[in-house]
Order: sequence, then structure tokens, then C-alpha cells
Amino acid sequence: MAKKVLIVYAHESPASFNAAAKDAAVAALTAQGCTVEVSDLYAMKFKAAATTEDITGGVKDAENVCYAKEIKLASEEGRLADDIKKEQEKLKEADLVIFQFPMYWSSVPAIMKGWMDRVLGFAYAQEKRYSEGIFKDKKAMLSFTTDCPESVYSDTGINGDINVTLWPLQNGILNYCGFQVFAPQIFWDPATGSPESRSSMLEGWRTRLQNLCGEAPVYFAPLDYFDKEKGFLLKPEVKEKYASRECGLTVGIHMGKPLPANSQTKAGV
Repeated sequence: MAKKVLIVYAHESPASFNAAAKDAAVAALTAQGCTVEVSDLYAMKFKAAATTEDITGGVKDAENVCYAKEIKLASEEGRLADDIKKEQEKLKEADLVIFQFPMYWSSVPAIMKGWMDRVLGFAYAQEKRYSEGIFKDKKAMLSFTTDCPESVYSDTGINGDINVTLWPLQNGILNYCGFQVFAPQIFWDPATGSPESRSSMLEGWRTRLQNLCGEAPVYFAPLDYFDKEKGFLLKPEVKEKYASRECGLTVGIHMGKPLPANSQTKAGV
């Protein structure tokens, strides 16, 4: 089991279900001997906007600022704002990172997206990404609440397949940085549930955390499946391998086939 865990938490209310889920995780993981640290973003008043204020000593190209380039260079030179440095140190120490949040507009709250934009900036690298990303020895997962039942995010629901919704977060951010991504913990519409149902949800979360080390991560196609010289398109031999299969490779790389079911919500799919 991961010995050091960072929980990046985004909810203003200590009476919220998200707070209860965060507290349950802290208790369950601590009981297993883990060291757990929580970044309570609202309590910290964490700055969400990624701006040149994040860089001390000024930017290199003030006339045409590229935040990604400037933040990476500033990271290498030790010129980042103190709040970013503190979060990066927590991240570097962690074996497992859990993002706990309410889903807003089918994504994370702005303050958490700001944490991702600013803190993960040094991990945004063309030369080391996806299965070769700098966090390839670390694990991460999303744990979140929705304000609607599961049916709304089904393949026939009005919001569409939850696997498609999760792809930009789990692949475009976590997998891009190299994290091994555990299947998400989704709490479907706890606000309208009974006290008993909410209690059951939390108990299920505690139980899962006790066995998390035995889970396989969500499957993502490795970087070597793609031809760097041809714009990172699937290699012909990979396309041939999957040609006879009913579904595509992943949600994002579906090869014109039906999307693979549960590829972002189930381990190893």
C-alpha cells in the first residue's frame, strides 16, 4: 500500500458529503499506517489563475508569454511562487494522490483545476509523458460527487457516457503526467439520498481503501503504441492487432469502433 498519500480536496463546507468522504479516507488510510496529508484548497485560499505572478524574477519572454514554457523553466531554476513550491514538495513525496471534489460542469471545480494548472506545470513535458511521464511510479485517482443519478451519465443518458466525461481528466491530465490511475470513486447524487444511503456510500469507500493496493489501474495505451515520426498515430501493427476486436482501443482512441465499455471506470479495462 502507498505509504504517503496526498489528498487534494476542494469543497468549502465542512458539513458536506465531500468533507465526509475526505475524512473517511484520512481515517482509513491512517489506520493502515499511511502518512496522509490534505491540501484543503478553499481553506488555503489557493490561487486558481495561472499567471506570470507564479514566477519570481520575471519571465524570459515578456512580449509573447507562454505559461507552459515559462513555468517549466522557472521550476528548473527554482523561481516558482511559494504556494506552488509547497504543493510540489507534497506531490513529490506522495505515493498516491487522491482528488476529492464535487463535479462541476462535468469537470473539477475551478480551484482544483487551478491546482492542476499551476502545480503540475513542471510535469508537462513533450519528452516525458503518458507511460513515460515523470510520475510513472506514482498512483492517482479521482473521488467525486455528482448532483444526478448514474443514469444521467450512462451511454443513453442526457449527459452521455461518464467514461467520455472522465477521459480529459484521467488521460489528458493524470495519465499524461505518468500516473497509474485507479478507477474513480463516484458518489452518485448523495445530496438527495437517505442518511442510510450516504452512510453506505462512505462505508463502501472505506472498504475499497482497505483493498486499494490490490487493484489494477485503469488501462491506457502505452506511448510505444504510437509512431512519433508520424504525428503519434497508432502504429500499423497495433491497428492490425485490434482490427478484429468489437470495440476500440480506448475511449479516446476508438478507431471508428464502438467505445469500450467502462474503460475509464473499471480497473484494467
